[in-house]
Amino acid sequence: MKELYGKVAIVTGASRSTGIGAAICLSLAQAGADVFFTHWTKFDEVEGNGLESDYPSILCEKIKSLGVRAEHMSLDLSLEESPVRLLEEVEKTLGTACILVNNATYEAPTNFHELNTKILDKHYKVNNSGTFMLSVEFAKEYEEVFKNRKEGRIINLVSGGPDPNNLAYIATKGMIIAITEPLSVTLAPIGITVNSINPGPTDSGWINEDIKDYLLPQFPTGRIGKPEDAAKIITFLASDDSYWLTGQTIRCEGGFLGK
Repeated sequence: MKELYGKVAIVTGASRSTGIGAAICLSLAQAGADVFFTHWTKFDEVEGNGLESDYPSILCEKIKSLGVRAEHMSLDLSLEESPVRLLEEVEKTLGTACILVNNATYEAPTNFHELNTKILDKHYKVNNSGTFMLSVEFAKEYEEVFKNRKEGRIINLVSGGPDPNNLAYIATKGMIIAITEPLSVTLAPIGITVNSINPGPTDSGWINEDIKDYLLPQFPTGRIGKPEDAAKIITFLASDDSYWLTGQTIRCEGGFLGK
């Protein structure tokens, strides 16, 4: 049974074949959702885990091969106009979305010697301002179009832990955790749930053998997380069965000890 059949989902930050974003898109499509995803290859080329310039088109075709509709666009979430621009494009191509997965992120390793306001602002503009305003604009549109329906879903990807070399990233992801519960309370009356998941260290293209050797003993389940692990939980949170679950930050990390 396709539990998401007829629903439109937005997934931000799906530009690489090994990424969590791509796994989310494919999982939602397998459940029957039409998928609109964003990508920003300029980040992957300069600061991310490597550029796959043709992959967005490949991913779009893979999604369509599952029997659903798919569209995509390049989008810089650090720009103030991006949330409205994205929602307008989704409306024009697939219709009004009822599922939003905030997966796009900005991350640059930063310790206390390196941290400055410029680096912090770069993280804030994408991880906080872009994410929050997209969520708010999504909710406004949902309230107008889907009156008296309980199918709205906002799902955030977050992070945490004691990594001293990721101060700006963890700080801004912490702000998303902080807003999850109050945002869920204000959006519950219009039928939108809000949850966040922390997938822990996930083998999405950045883990080399040295990192793997360091991380693996910290997973009591015996392996490092895969993008598909997070995608499965997100697909459940997007479904009708998850309606009574809102305002939560879920640690979906295989018991990771986080040392």
